[in-house]
Amino acid sequence: MTASLASATLAHTEGSRRLVLWCPDWPVRAAATSISFGERVPVAVFAAGRVHACSATARRAGVRRGLRTREAQARCPDLLVLQHDPALDERAFAPLVAAVTELAPAVQVLRPGTLALPITGVARYHGDETVAAALLAECLVGLGIDDLRIGIADATFTAEQAARLAAAQEWRVIPPGGDAHFLAPLPVSCLARPELESLLRRLGLRTLGEFAGLDEHDVHHRFGPDGLAAHRQASGTEATPFVAHRPPHEHETSVHLDTPLRRAEQVVMSSKEAVITLIRELDRARLACTAAWIEVGDDEGRVTERRWAHPGCFDAHDLLDRIRWQLDAEPPASPVVSVRIVPDELIPAGDLAEGLWGERAGPHVQRAASAVQGMLGRSAIGTAALAGGRAPGERQVFVPWGDAPPRSVAAPWPGHVPPPQPATVYPQPREASLQDARGENIALTERGALTATPTHCRPQADGPMLPVTAWAGPWESEQRWWAPGETRRVARVQIVAVDGSAWLLALEGGRWWTEARYD
Repeated sequence: MTASLASATLAHTEGSRRLVLWCPDWPVRAAATSISFGERVPVAVFAAGRVHACSATARRAGVRRGLRTREAQARCPDLLVLQHDPALDERAFAPLVAAVTELAPAVQVLRPGTLALPITGVARYHGDETVAAALLAECLVGLGIDDLRIGIADATFTAEQAARLAAAQEWRVIPPGGDAHFLAPLPVSCLARPELESLLRRLGLRTLGEFAGLDEHDVHHRFGPDGLAAHRQASGTEATPFVAHRPPHEHETSVHLDTPLRRAEQVVMSSKEAVITLIRELDRARLACTAAWIEVGDDEGRVTERRWAHPGCFDAHDLLDRIRWQLDAEPPASPVVSVRIVPDELIPAGDLAEGLWGERAGPHVQRAASAVQGMLGRSAIGTAALAGGRAPGERQVFVPWGDAPPRSVAAPWPGHVPPPQPATVYPQPREASLQDARGENIALTERGALTATPTHCRPQADGPMLPVTAWAGPWESEQRWWAPGETRRVARVQIVAVDGSAWLLALEGGRWWTEARYD
């Protein structure tokens, strides 16, 4: 591939049309790489006791995705049952990704068997979108892929739906600006969100066009951020960023000590040359290491390991400091005989370039912070960070310098309060009161609803009882329900009082508490 094609493709990774290449029944095809079976043998790959994927022969016999094992075998007694191996799917798909990357470097793997790429640059180089699609199809057919479908559209979701409706070895092109028109008659099951699909059907919305016709603000209020993302997909206006696939890089270093050592300084000095060599290799590959695993082995065969993160990127001095800190924090019971460093997160070195106004912490700041940690301990210096959690107080944490937050913000947090988040969060909840029109305290039903409509609240124990002008909720969360004696059931409600103040109240143990205030 010429350099001009590579630069043209990379220059259009955002704001361009998308091509999605889909290989049907990929888990079955991947299984065929390790187990030999004929084309006419009905095959089904199972995950969690249900059909995850099946061959065309099995579908003709009545086998469908989602069926339980017994029902699938009852429909097709000759069914070959295989267990799903996600790692095998990825290994089998890797050669295809590498082949497509030769034609279009910016490739995004949606899942094994399905990939996306920005088609604008490739099409401009070859003259037409259909010509580019034909070249990709020819490339994969040469690798033995006899069934592939290609879709081209403005949005990735639309292009995938077009690919699923294309014939084998064919492509379907949605004209620019035509995503919404193409998606309108498709069923809501295309969204691949079973709970949302069930709810939409109960509301009488059976097609993507009917769902897209709802007001975006109403959808966000009723279905939350995930529902809003689905609504934008159905409208053909999804705005998800394109994340290009990066080939994995194998970089690590090991130090084997001929003489077992007990002192941390001796181990660090013995590891210095290997660590410097590792950093030089990463520099030559134009990579930066932002997180690494350090494994320390003793002469009795025990291995202690720990993951270390860095706010910028590791240099040799930083990695040697982490080895020292790990040995000080977890002194081996026996002399050390080996040290192994495995980079866990590698990013292009250019991603860490300083911004126009010098936004990133400079090397002098990082060096000073690391020095303080070396003298006073890992937790002696840190930063405030946003973490995942249900309550506002759980989302603000103190993180030691260089570490990642303990809980991912992106993880699902059932029962969390939707944005906007309150500005003032009290370290300790304050006693409050929430009453109905008859002056009785409001409680929570077994189904998670309030027993009455809130009309008056006292957000502060020493304050007056204020009329309620607006409220939202409740958002209920039940934590550690599996541990007797540790179960915690909390319901949170947003309250707006007559004086314009807004509060976040929580009901726990039959009592109301004020957790935060919206300033």
